[in-house]
Amino acid sequence: MELIHKQLLGYGFDPVLTDYLSVIIMILFIGIICIIANFITKKLVLRVITHIITNNKYTWDNVLLERKVFHRLSHIVPAIIIYFFAPTFPNYQHLIEKASIIYLIIAGLMVFNSFLKAFNDIYLTFDISKTKPIKGYIQVAQIIFITLGAIVVIAILMGESPFILLSGIGALSAVLLLVFKDSLLGLVAGIQLAANDMVRVGDWIEMPKYEADGDIIDISLNTVKVQNFDKTITMIPSYALISDSFKNWRGMQSAGGRRIKRSIFMDTNSIKFCSEEMIEKFKTIHYLSDYITTKESEIAEYNAMNGIDRQTRVNGRALTNIGVFRMYINQYLQHHPGISKEMTLLVRQLAPTENGMPLEIYAFTNNTSWDIYETIQSDIFDHLFAVAPEFGLHIFQNPSGNDFKNMIEVNRG
Repeated sequence: MELIHKQLLGYGFDPVLTDYLSVIIMILFIGIICIIANFITKKLVLRVITHIITNNKYTWDNVLLERKVFHRLSHIVPAIIIYFFAPTFPNYQHLIEKASIIYLIIAGLMVFNSFLKAFNDIYLTFDISKTKPIKGYIQVAQIIFITLGAIVVIAILMGESPFILLSGIGALSAVLLLVFKDSLLGLVAGIQLAANDMVRVGDWIEMPKYEADGDIIDISLNTVKVQNFDKTITMIPSYALISDSFKNWRGMQSAGGRRIKRSIFMDTNSIKFCSEEMIEKFKTIHYLSDYITTKESEIAEYNAMNGIDRQTRVNGRALTNIGVFRMYINQYLQHHPGISKEMTLLVRQLAPTENGMPLEIYAFTNNTSWDIYETIQSDIFDHLFAVAPEFGLHIFQNPSGNDFKNMIEVNRG
């Protein structure tokens, strides 16, 4: 700047005016250099970097461009130029240097923040990210570095050492614990969730307390985001998954089968021994022909060995329509293409209720998709409701208005 000052005096300018003009010219000169440096950085250097990244065989480095890591890095160049030109203005050198350093710290934090986000995005492309998410740890790192950056900035503005400020933070530990309570709880919860593999992104969970019933779409430091099946979003505090109970359906999805556990209520008044006509009819049913033949021989042999008088049907062993129907359901499920043969499959009677005799089907589909599961289950029960009368059985149903109407008409007749 002294050179500019001498040149202006040589041109005959007033000394006072020369002082102001030399400062203005120097500021313009520094500004032009910063603009040129910024132009070179963004239009040339960044363009070369972008070309190299977009034309190589790797895909992970594209994330660095998407997160604008290099773009934010370019903001550091003008600050460095201003810092080195600070001695040009002796009266304001200290202030300019402080401002430049603060700007460099803020720009550095922005670059570091973008890099961490890019690192998380790259990590998400690997399968391990589904079981070991790191977003919570990255958010902790962001909080730590932003806090340290803020302390350094405050120390620069106050003209004190950052270590002096750090030593004073001990007295504010209670306040800091209160401010960062959720973050600390979330960090501990995140470590436990990851270590015990309790939840992953993509898991279907149920948590009635928070009205959550859907798939986990994001796990962060403080919250777990669940997209419910009605497409609403429920935000659950991370530590709630440690302190409260929830149901994770991952086991069902991993096993490849979804459970069917539903009962048909039979009218007990329709349960009876099978007549000869019924037995002959059952022999014509594909799933029952072998069973009926084998069972007839077994029962006849048992009754003959024990000298049982079959004149009274109560004596000895005999087939019942509900027993045959139960076996039919079992065989029907065994041959159903949508039912898993490797998992538990049974048809059982439950304790009678005021609504009749429950026949419970306990089986697993071989597909965990919701729509396919519901289709298989509906097809099975459609068939069973339709076929029950063929066994002389009646499905229990509470009387409806139409039933009362028919009863009144019969009584009138």
